[in-house]
Amino acid sequence: MQFVDSHCHINFEPLSERVGELLSLAQKKGVDYFLCVSVNLEDYPQVLALAQDHSNIFASVGVHPNEREGQDPTVEELVVLGADPLVVAIGETGLDYFRSEGDLDWQRQRFARHIEAARQLVKPLIIHSRNAAADTLKIMAQEKASEVSGVMHCFAEDWAVAKAALDMGFYISFSGIVTFKSAETLREVARKVPADRMLIETDSPYLAPVPHRGKTNEPAYVYHVAECLAEVRDTRVEEIGEQTTNNFFNLFPLAIPSKAQAC
Repeated sequence: MQFVDSHCHINFEPLSERVGELLSLAQKKGVDYFLCVSVNLEDYPQVLALAQDHSNIFASVGVHPNEREGQDPTVEELVVLGADPLVVAIGETGLDYFRSEGDLDWQRQRFARHIEAARQLVKPLIIHSRNAAADTLKIMAQEKASEVSGVMHCFAEDWAVAKAALDMGFYISFSGIVTFKSAETLREVARKVPADRMLIETDSPYLAPVPHRGKTNEPAYVYHVAECLAEVRDTRVEEIGEQTTNNFFNLFPLAIPSKAQAC
């Protein structure tokens, strides 16, 4: 079996203190590849260093919609950083109206800049959307995000939102949320998403899946997300692993599997 954790933050504490152990534990569960996702420019060098030091870790560059204290990048700055060949995607970016209040036009402008940078670089987007589905889809359409595609990470919306993103060429990524008892609407989405457009992720250290819910999440636990999808879709976990691994490398062509296998 082989799996990819398509979205994790192993540069975050407490995971950053035990990266070697985490990778070893993950590989024992068949998780061989990892996309470490940037949330701000201040910590981006740590993300890039992980990709430089480990041939089975890939990097992204971007600023999370809730980040207010650090640098708010221009399109040009994102393009310069994103040109690194170890950077396989732009993000995470998007909109989050759950944790932010007041006039959020700054979030929308930042999101648009990330899309423009991705289009200039011809690299896919990693999109975060929380309590902001309508505006997220609107900006994706206005800024022509479909030209580069990408992934709706940690998806937790209904089928109508998923279908709109799929129609723009995006993939849908399922996290530990899909294993939660209360997530039946999301499991219905998981039943409907085309097999060639789904990914799995941990978003670690957050959102540990059942049976580890409430604990610190880690890449090895993406196996449980795959197990849940296999049950929901009435297939074998090995098939979920093979399909989502193929999907990952189709979406992120700069993430080279042969390079990772040489680790």
